Amino acid sequence: MRIKNQKATIHEGDLTPMIDMTFQLIAFFMVLINFTDTDPDQRIQLPSSVLAKPPDTALDIPITLQLTKEGQVIIGGEEWTIDDVKSKLTSEKQFLEYQQKSATDATVIVRADKVAKTGLVQKLVEVCQEAGFEKFALRAEQEQL
Repeated sequence: MRIKNQKATIHEGDLTPMIDMTFQLIAFFMVLINFTDTDPDQRIQLPSSVLAKPPDTALDIPITLQLTKEGQVIIGGEEWTIDDVKSKLTSEKQFLEYQQKSATDATVIVRADKVAKTGLVQKLVEVCQEAGFEKFALRAEQEQL
């Protein structure tokens, strides 16, 4: 018996629509993600308050400082001591001036841990004022009634 040589045919699917849809989903989620430094650090447990409410409008120039219960200040993912924060804020101020803005236009958002000492929060605000910042916002967790 004679066996004929048959060529196997390979059927390939067109993956172009699937790849196109994948890139569209990536672009969609990139638009939704907020890449700011305001992402809350998991080490900070905000105090709860009945008076806490989300801001009505987004802040134009927010600078977020997160105070841990140990007294360290987290700015942009880096830890600083309260005394060293002034040098970081001075560089932030210079960056604002480079953008034709001033420190008085920026709002410093202070997210302090609920067991952080009040004196440390006051000292942090004083350091910010010495650097030229005037607007402040304190963050707390909204209590559910």
